[in-house]
Formats: sequence, structure tokens, C-alpha cells
Amino acid sequence: MAVERKFIEDSIARFRIAEFLERELDRAGFSRVEIQRTPMVTRIAVEVTKPGKVIGKRGGSIRDLTETITTKFGIQNPHISIAEVQNIDLEPRIMAKSVVRQVETGKNVRRVLHFSLKKVMDAGALGAEIVASGKIAAKGGRAKCMRVIAGYLPKAGEPTRLVREAHVTAYPKSGAIGVLVRIVPPGTQFPDKKEMKPISLPKVITAAEDVDAPAAGEDVVA
Repeated sequence: MAVERKFIEDSIARFRIAEFLERELDRAGFSRVEIQRTPMVTRIAVEVTKPGKVIGKRGGSIRDLTETITTKFGIQNPHISIAEVQNIDLEPRIMAKSVVRQVETGKNVRRVLHFSLKKVMDAGALGAEIVASGKIAAKGGRAKCMRVIAGYLPKAGEPTRLVREAHVTAYPKSGAIGVLVRIVPPGTQFPDKKEMKPISLPKVITAAEDVDAPAAGEDVVA
């Protein structure tokens, strides 16, 4: 029973560290983190869009971050490595944050979802799904859900472990809107798929335009 308890405690500790880093490194464009505990050190690999903000002048910021993790979570000898995100369009949390920012500024939710999905698939993703649920209608309206999907995206079983996902909440004037992004990165090998067929995107996705450019006949939201 002690082994099972230790396993659970380690999982909870990893979750809390990841949650802490997500908050602390939000301005640095936090994308994801991988935590590996060994008998000697705890390796924490973080991916961000702005590594310089995490490292700081002469490494001061990352030293402070290391000390905070040591004292706050009781992690002995943590080793933090910082890597720059290679393609922001393939990172679920960054794409979810992008959708959230646009929704909070009053952009049309459906257009935001279509264009964001197009960017992900154009970046080479094998499959992607973006879901927005909550107060999408005007203030006082009923909650609803919008979902766009393209490519191959497993929904059950072991292959779902290969799907990256992130959930971020937007807070426009109408009320909270949850944004869920799932992405299958290029090169992913599925045990039930020996050969991936060419991906054909729906016309509504291929024709999606940047939400910063007003669509014909559409009023700009103040």
C-alpha cells in the first residue's frame, strides 16, 4: 500500500508543479512542461515562446524559480531546462490562449475557431479539434457549444495519450467561455493506423479568413 501511496503523491506533486509553472510563466508564453523524477535529481523541462524572460539577466530569474520550487514543493535538487517552442501553431495551450484573447476582444467566435483550426492544420497537424462552450451568445443568452474538427483524432483507448490538449477559459462581457484545444502533432505514429491518408479539410475551414479582417457584410464588434 505504501508503494501506491508514493505513486499517487508523486503524481499530485507533478500536477501542482505544472500548475504553478503555468501561472508563473504565463507572460513568457508557457506551452507545456515535462517532469521526470530520478533518485538524484528532478528534471523539469519547460517549453515557452520567450526563453529570455524565464532565464533572466545572468540567469537570475531561473535561479529564483528553482529556489521557489525547492522551498514551496520540497523538491530536492530540481534541474530546470528551458526550450523555445518550435511552432506555436502546434501547441494546444498557446492556440487556446490565442482563441481566448480574440474572443475576449469581441471577435466572432465561429470565425475565430475556423481560422485557428486552419492555422493548426496548415502547420502540419494530423488532426485537431477546438471546442468553445459557455456564454457564446449575447449577455443573458443560454450557454451553447461550438466545435470544429479536422483530420484524425482518437477519442478513446491508449492512442488518446498521443494527443496533446489544453483548456483555457475566456471571460468576455457575456460570461465565461471554456476553450478546449486538441492537437495530433505531425509524425505521430498510432498503433491502429499504419498509414495516414491525406487530410482533406472542409471548405468552411479552407476558406476561413483572419478574424482581424472584417468579413463582407459583417459588422465590427465594438
